[in-house]
Amino acid sequence: MGISELRQLDTRSLKSAGALCDLGLNLVRAGTISSSDAALAQLVQSHCDASLERVLEAEGLAGSADLLAAQARRANTTLIEGSELAASAAVLPGVDPRLLLKHAAVPIAQSDAVSALAVSTPDTLRAFEGMLPDSVTRLPLVIAPRRDIQDRVANLNRAALTKAAQARVPEHESFRTWRANPLRRLCVTLGAMTLCLMLTFFFPTIVFAAFAGWAALTLVVSFGLRVSALIARMALGPVEEDAPTVSPTQKLPKVSVLVPLFQETEIAHALVTRLTRLTYPKCLLDVILVLEENDTTTRQTLAEIDLPPWMRAVIVPEGQPRTKPRAMNYALDFCEGDIIGIFDAEDSPDPDQITQVARRFQAAPPEVVCLQGILDYYNPRQNWLARCFSIEYAAWFRVMLPGLARLGFAIPLGGTTLYFRRPALEALGGWDAHNVTEDADLGFRLARHGYRTEIIGTVTGEEANCRVWPWVKQRSRWLKGYMQTYLVHMRRPVQLYRQLGALKFWGFQAHFVSALSQFFLAPFLWSFWLILFGLSHPLDPLISRDALILLGRLFLAVELLNIAIYLVAVSGRYHRHLMLWAPTMHFYTPLGTLAAYKALYELIFAPFFWDKTSHGHSLVGAGHSADVEMRRSNRGFDLTGIQFQARHERF
Repeated sequence: MGISELRQLDTRSLKSAGALCDLGLNLVRAGTISSSDAALAQLVQSHCDASLERVLEAEGLAGSADLLAAQARRANTTLIEGSELAASAAVLPGVDPRLLLKHAAVPIAQSDAVSALAVSTPDTLRAFEGMLPDSVTRLPLVIAPRRDIQDRVANLNRAALTKAAQARVPEHESFRTWRANPLRRLCVTLGAMTLCLMLTFFFPTIVFAAFAGWAALTLVVSFGLRVSALIARMALGPVEEDAPTVSPTQKLPKVSVLVPLFQETEIAHALVTRLTRLTYPKCLLDVILVLEENDTTTRQTLAEIDLPPWMRAVIVPEGQPRTKPRAMNYALDFCEGDIIGIFDAEDSPDPDQITQVARRFQAAPPEVVCLQGILDYYNPRQNWLARCFSIEYAAWFRVMLPGLARLGFAIPLGGTTLYFRRPALEALGGWDAHNVTEDADLGFRLARHGYRTEIIGTVTGEEANCRVWPWVKQRSRWLKGYMQTYLVHMRRPVQLYRQLGALKFWGFQAHFVSALSQFFLAPFLWSFWLILFGLSHPLDPLISRDALILLGRLFLAVELLNIAIYLVAVSGRYHRHLMLWAPTMHFYTPLGTLAAYKALYELIFAPFFWDKTSHGHSLVGAGHSADVEMRRSNRGFDLTGIQFQARHERF
């Protein structure tokens, strides 16, 4: 419910808002709003960690110009905008520009001397307490629009901010050192390939046996991990059942959501529509559309859309590597929220998702700094590939991740529907700009530093990649990122063991080594089908036929049990139509082997190349499914009897 609905409350309810604050009185005296609307805005503010001007602007009761003028009158100072701010803003030596971005402040200079500090609200100085020199905090204040201030700080400090986004993560935890010795990397690769070819030429059967043996071993390890996760998931019930409750009188926090976009002209309008369906109070929402500087087509598309006041674009300066994590590192300091969320361009989140996340963070212990939502696909009926991808996602997000988390393992994160406590995210340095699966890497960096991730039962619909070559390209990026993540964290295995502990360390090994080995060595496992069909096998000279038959049966049993896991994963109400397709997963997974060899090639020759996934191939189905999902999940939330609901119709 917004203020238009709150106007139906009786007079006694309005009195609970209390006396009007200085800003409210100023706006009423200026004739900008009525006293009753000011009281209603304060009533909303009493349940939300948002300023009064934020509530008024989000509800459409006052424009930014009126609010800024009221702030200037309240602080007994001047208001500057646009060209005046651009002409007088200056760099503040010795102060991290990211700090100025975060709190929206920029020094004003006259005659080459700093004479004032431009802020969007007089309360900004409280955030700077102990962070800026006294000579700066004692400067007279002037009022300017927050976005104009941030844009000016970004322009003045372009080089420093661009460099910081590329190297925000400490060097020993980043993959960026991989670029230091490309010639050495190439020589090592060629040497390893030469050695492998020579051994194969002179000892073909022994080499085949070694690879087949390792493939069989990692198959058993991988399957043991999957079965353990399944048992834990089924035995312990839904993850959210044991979530402690939180007082409904506790104020809801401000949440910033980063949405990286690159060449997303086809899906931009649908994205804005989906995000307006979120039922979280708009005065607490800060959605940042992260755009690359040279992506003129997406920028032009968004310029044609009338974005709501709680949604804005941030332009990332050109730099290398051009990756999603670098863009998010740059945009992080523009965020206003205490919680930072991530969406992808094609996402369709549950309308009440952010409400669930905010309340869970308020109830969770401090070491829980990340919440991972469940990802699903809204176009599983589009074709066979989309169906198989949906089955795979169901197994991963509804069985594997919750089960592994319940068993106490560290988990690799998904790239979207992620939410972080901002202080922890900033302390870790955000995302590794040089890792193409920054999500998986960050999941283990969180664990290394003593933080925990929980799976929360809110769902985001995504678009399944339903074309073969785009699927291979996307999967190759994921597998390349897995290799990058493993190489980074295994630089100092002893230190990793000490930080993670035995369970998480061996879980890390089991997950990454078995996953990568299964993709690369899959052809050796496929060879066992020869035995089951009574044909000769390359290992006949080394191993008895009975032993080979036993291995072939083991391989078949694992395949059948994998199908059983897929069936369990899609046995829910909204996925049952996929059960008939679960047996065909045997023909789906070989595509991953092609992607693995592409990933290995890129790891050597193009380690930081981001093979972008194209979106927008199922917009009609996406919109329909999003509407269904909205009706299914439109629960809203209650603030002492006030039911807030989606207000997307206004936009």
